[in-house]
Amino acid sequence: MDKRDLGTTGLQVTPLCVGTSPLGNFPSQYGYEVGEDQAVETVLSVLGGPLNFMDTSNNYGDGESERRIGKALAEAGGPPPGFVLATKVDPAPGSEDFSGERVRASVQESLERLGLDRLQLVHLHDPERISFEQATAPDGAVQALVDLQREGLIEHLGVAGGPIDLMLRYLELDVFAAVISHNRYTLVDSSAEPLIADAASRGVAFLNAAPYGGGMLVRGPQAVPNYCYQPASAQVIARVEAMQQACQRHEVPLAAAALQFSLRDERVASTIVGMSTPQRVAQTTALAEHPIPEELWSQLLELAAEGRSGVGL
Repeated sequence: MDKRDLGTTGLQVTPLCVGTSPLGNFPSQYGYEVGEDQAVETVLSVLGGPLNFMDTSNNYGDGESERRIGKALAEAGGPPPGFVLATKVDPAPGSEDFSGERVRASVQESLERLGLDRLQLVHLHDPERISFEQATAPDGAVQALVDLQREGLIEHLGVAGGPIDLMLRYLELDVFAAVISHNRYTLVDSSAEPLIADAASRGVAFLNAAPYGGGMLVRGPQAVPNYCYQPASAQVIARVEAMQQACQRHEVPLAAAALQFSLRDERVASTIVGMSTPQRVAQTTALAEHPIPEELWSQLLELAAEGRSGVGL
């Protein structure tokens, strides 16, 4: 895949990023188990494949995702040249402590699990768990990240969260080089549009996570009636059914259209898709390259336009 600039960081990444939440083994969320051997094999296939960008977090599987990635990195002799690995800081499992002190501890845990001496990109993860004032206090999470960057343990800072208005406030701080939004720039919901525009104006890399909305845009609303892990409205189900039927008429997988909706937008530096098997890596790459005729795009974009405000979800 051709690479895109990761904002103004100087790094270049493939438009498709490997999400590793499933590698932490979340059967309650994903409905299946992921053993350590399978996770390590998946990471090794990524390290030897065409994608150069992987995203993880301190809290995926209480650190199990990072531990498994670290094991694969050790087996591979470290990341390949040009490979970009991002992680996130989180409170300790079962804790609500998201202080500056906890951020420092989170980074140290990630360094140890991954077997690295510094981190390329670290996101403040779901800062909606605390107030903006708490996060930006002198002893808060943001200042701790800035200090860790100054100390050389982190190269670039990012923020990853849900509420668009809150993410816009964090970008106003002018300390973040990247922002992750999830489930808010899809064929169903384009409510991240203001954040995408703001990030582009600041030279901040916009990373789009969960382009399938939790599965509905892969298997269709009859099989998966939830969007973003919540019951979808009748309006959303009707729109996705219409999208699915249009794709079937053109012999295009709904998942290919959902993925390429994000990939075709050059303002999106990379699209994060969770992967838990080597086969899933190959399947996702194939979906990214599946031909989609312009006639179908016209139909899909007309249906997608109804979700620009996120109304009716």
